[in-house]
Amino acid sequence: QVQFVESGGGLVQPGGFLRLSCAVSGSIVSITSMVWYRQAPGKQRELVAVITRGGSTNYIDSVKGRFTISGDNAKNTVYLQMNSLKPEDTAVYYCNLAPGLTRSWGQGTQVTVSS
Repeated sequence: QVQFVESGGGLVQPGGFLRLSCAVSGSIVSITSMVWYRQAPGKQRELVAVITRGGSTNYIDSVKGRFTISGDNAKNTVYLQMNSLKPEDTAVYYCNLAPGLTRSWGQGTQVTVSS
């Protein structure tokens, strides 16, 4: 099994920044990529950013240039640096494996962008 524990969310004003962390534990040897997802109120969960074990990254268009995904293999931790936050970034953020390979979801971390 693989477990995920997300942290780092909070309330921030528009234009502000946050750094989310995702601690990964369990059977992680075979993991080839990690993904940050988010789910806004009343909306479906969506993929936000992907990082492969080799360090390649990809983002949805709405966060490109503002968010950066990174990983620390030694610490089994994945990060999401979020800058220039907008109200539409408000959501619960989760980490997990790639779509189709996801495991049990963690509790997520709430990000609220509001003045």
